[in-house]
Amino acid sequence: MTTPINSQNPSLKADAPASKRRSLVPKGITIGLAVFALILSSAGYGFRLIVGHDVSEVMLHAAVLVPAFIIGIPLLFWLGSKIFNKLNGTQIEGWNAISLGYLTSCISLLWIMGTYS
Repeated sequence: MTTPINSQNPSLKADAPASKRRSLVPKGITIGLAVFALILSSAGYGFRLIVGHDVSEVMLHAAVLVPAFIIGIPLLFWLGSKIFNKLNGTQIEGWNAISLGYLTSCISLLWIMGTYS
C-alpha cells in the first residue's frame, strides 16, 4: 500500500526539496579550486623576477591579472547565474556558479601557460 502525498506524511511533501536547496559542489572543492587558481595566476612572477624583469612591471601585471582570475571570472559566473535565475526562473545555486567560475579560471590559466611554454 502506497502512502499518498498529503499533510499526514511531511517527508513526502512536494515542496520539501525546494525548502532545502543544496549545492552540488562541496565547498572544499570550490576552496581548492580558488587556491589552485591563485597559485596558477601567481606562479610565473617569481620566475620573471629571477630572470631580471623590472619589478614594477611585474607587479603591475600581477595587480591586473591575479584579481581578474581570482575575483573577476567567478564573480561574472555568479552574476550570470543570478540574471539567468531571474530571466528564466531556474534555480542555479550561486555556489555552483562560483565553482564553475574557478574551474574556468584554472583551465584558462593552464591553457595560457601551455601556450607560452
